[in-house]
Amino acid sequence: MSLDPDDPDEFRAAAHRLLDACLDQFEAARDRPWQPVPGDTSAGYALDRGLGVGEAALAQRLADEVLPHGTGNTHPRFFGWVHGTGLASGLMSELVAATMNANLGGRDHGAVYIERAVIDWARGVFGFPDTASGVLVTGTSQATVIALACARLRALGPGVRQHGQGAARLTTYAGAGVHNATKKALELLGIGGGNLRCLPETRSGVDIPAMRAAIAADRADGAQPFAIIGSAGTVDLGRFDDLHALADLARDEGLWLHVDGAFGAWTRLAGTPWAGLTDGIDRADSLACDFHKWMYVPYECGMVLVRDEAAHRGAFAARPSYLAGQARGLAGGEPWFCDYGTDLSRGNRALKVWAALVAYGPDRLGAAIADNCAGAAQMGALVSDDPHMALLAPVVSNLCVFTADARLDAGAQSALNIRIAQDLQLSGAAVFSTVAIDGITALRAAITNHRTRPKDVAHAIAAVARARDAG
Repeated sequence: MSLDPDDPDEFRAAAHRLLDACLDQFEAARDRPWQPVPGDTSAGYALDRGLGVGEAALAQRLADEVLPHGTGNTHPRFFGWVHGTGLASGLMSELVAATMNANLGGRDHGAVYIERAVIDWARGVFGFPDTASGVLVTGTSQATVIALACARLRALGPGVRQHGQGAARLTTYAGAGVHNATKKALELLGIGGGNLRCLPETRSGVDIPAMRAAIAADRADGAQPFAIIGSAGTVDLGRFDDLHALADLARDEGLWLHVDGAFGAWTRLAGTPWAGLTDGIDRADSLACDFHKWMYVPYECGMVLVRDEAAHRGAFAARPSYLAGQARGLAGGEPWFCDYGTDLSRGNRALKVWAALVAYGPDRLGAAIADNCAGAAQMGALVSDDPHMALLAPVVSNLCVFTADARLDAGAQSALNIRIAQDLQLSGAAVFSTVAIDGITALRAAITNHRTRPKDVAHAIAAVARARDAG
C-alpha cells in the first residue's frame, strides 16, 4: 500500500487550484483582516467525520475552511503583539521545503549547507567571531533555553549534564521588561524562575547600578550569579538596554551576557538612527532572535548564536552509535546541528531565510524595517497631536504605547482602551494589543508588517478616535 496519490494528474490539478487559492489570499492580504472563526467552521475541524477523502477533497477543504481563518497578521493594520507577516519568497521556499522533507539534524545534504550559510551571514550582521556557533530553532523561547544551558555549563562545568546543579543556587539579572521566555527557560532548566532578578528600567534600559548591587547582594547571600540578560527591544515598551554597559558589567563580574533580540536585534539592518540601538551586541556571549518577526519569514524560525562554540557543543552534544558520523557518504557533513540544541529531528527552517535574502537582499529588508520604525514615529506624532490621547512611553523603534483619553482616571482609561482594542479587532479596522503601564491598560501597536503604509497608520489612529468619541 502506498500513500502517494492514486491519480497523479488529479493531484496535480488539485494542488494547482490550492496554489491559486493561496496566491489569491496572499495578493488580497489588504482586504482580509482578522475575523472570528464561525462556529460551524471551527466545529467542522473535529476529526470525527470526513476522513480518508483523498487529496482533491482535502485541497478544497484547505482552500474553503482553513485558508481564510488566520490570525490576520498578514493585514497591513495588524499591530497586535509582534507578529511577522510572511513573504512571497516564503510561500515558494515552504513549498520546496515540504517537497524535500529534509531532516536538518545533520548528515551531508544541501539543506545543511544552506543553514550554515544563514548562520555565517548572521554572525557577520551581529559582529560575532567566525568561530562562534549557531543553530536555527523554533523561536527566541527555545533559543533562550539553549543559551542559558550554555551559560550554566560554563558556570558549573560539564558535570552539570550528568549530575545536575546540586546545591548551587544560580541567579540571573535582567530589566523588568525582560521577556517571559527567560523565566520559562530558567524554570525548564531547573534553575528556577524565582532566581531571576528583575531590576528597574530607565529610559536608557535597565538600571546598571541596581543590577551591580543585586549581584553583590546575591553573592553575599551565598548564591552564584551566572548570567545577565540584555534586551534589544523589550516586548512591552520597546526599550533597548545599553549593551556596552551590560557587557562591561558582565566582564567585571565574570558573568555570561545573553541578549534577547527577538525582534529588536534586526534594527541592525535599518540604518540611521535605529541601527545604533544595538551597539554592543557584538560583545554578547549569546544572542537569541527571530527571523519570523522582523525579517518577515513564515513561522516558525528563530536563531541562537553562541560565542563559545565549545560551551555550545558541550551543553548538547550526545550521539548514540546509530548516529555516528562517517568520513564519507550521507553520514558525513560534520558538524551536525543536533549537537547544538534540543532537537534531533529538525525542519528546514533556514531555507525560508536564505530565500528571503536571495530574493530581497539585506538592504531591502532593512529598508522595510526602517519603514516600520518610521510608521511608529508617525503614530506617536498623531497621538501627540490629538488633544485627548497621550503617549505612555517614548517611541524608540517600532512600538507605540498610548491611551485613547488621558482625561479619564486610570480605571476608566483602562476600560476604554480595552473596549477600543476589542471593537477595532472585531470591526476589522485595526488590531491593537494592550499592555499595562503605570496602572493603566494601554493600547499598544507593534508595527512589524512590510505592507503597512502611512495611510494605514493614519486610518488606525482615526479609528481609535472615532471609537472613543462614539462612547
